[in-house]
Amino acid sequence: MNTKQQAQRPVRRPRIVVMGGGTGLSVMLRGLKEQPLDITAIVTVADDGGSSGILRSELQMPPPGDIRNVLTALADVEPLLSEMLSYRFKNGNGLAGHSLGNLILAAMTDISGDFVTAVRELGRVFAVRGRVYPAAKEGVILHAEMEDGTIVTGESSIPEYGGKIKRIFLEPAEVEALPEAVLAIQRADAILLGPGSLYTSLLPNLLVPQLSEAVVASSAVKMYICNVMTQPGETDGFSVGDHLQAVYDHVGSHLFDYVLVNSGHIPEDVQKRYAEEGATPVRLDLEEMACTNCTVIADTFVKYGTYLRHDAEKLSEHINRLVEDWMMRKG
Repeated sequence: MNTKQQAQRPVRRPRIVVMGGGTGLSVMLRGLKEQPLDITAIVTVADDGGSSGILRSELQMPPPGDIRNVLTALADVEPLLSEMLSYRFKNGNGLAGHSLGNLILAAMTDISGDFVTAVRELGRVFAVRGRVYPAAKEGVILHAEMEDGTIVTGESSIPEYGGKIKRIFLEPAEVEALPEAVLAIQRADAILLGPGSLYTSLLPNLLVPQLSEAVVASSAVKMYICNVMTQPGETDGFSVGDHLQAVYDHVGSHLFDYVLVNSGHIPEDVQKRYAEEGATPVRLDLEEMACTNCTVIADTFVKYGTYLRHDAEKLSEHINRLVEDWMMRKG
């Protein structure tokens, strides 16, 4: 191939796999979709609360809530339509508490006969920038073994117990991963975990055996995006290093090349408001992190509103730069 042909050859977008669930993942994806990245989101199916829990129980389908949030975040539609998907009914016998997006996913599942097909088709209808896959073919039940020996069952019940979590595990333990999700990890240039609830949104993805095996075996650059605040009933008093150690304890391997953490100041009034709910800023333990074999990227990654949220634009710019640097080094 001559120089002119090489110059005309289209540059492949880096393939990035993002794993998680909950609000944090959706916030970050809104920023990532504006970057020149080929995105695949792999989303937990352990949710058993609220609208998702009701639909899961009554219709025997995987919980749609986290999937719906990710589809909405990646959708290339008018803001009003995005708002409509997230709309939650406040009144109505049987409707109150359900989000419209969850009901649409339930309807698509019934029409297509398959949840994975429903997610794929809804992604096509809403012009989703990337691909969205559930972590497993079926909903899973999340269990937690607490430090006092108690077994707590259910994603929504674990934080409410109020004890220290020793480990979490899935039922069924050998749940089958979606082949497309495994392939996406195997082909990835970068793999991201977080942000999100450590034990109830992030780790359930890595407890699916085929997914964790693929992540461990991958030569992609691996990043952990740490939460800004601790979460009552899950990560009380946790430092950044404690978050990483919990992942390593469950996976049995050191995974990450980079960990992205907030080093920006959080105003005292904001901290006080969160402290009333039992949450405190995640401590950045740089000295302890020195022995984890990963590079810490610290910046002001937080924005203030009704709640603290990651600055999706700044976070995605850092991620894109790290991926580009990694790919250049690999050649």
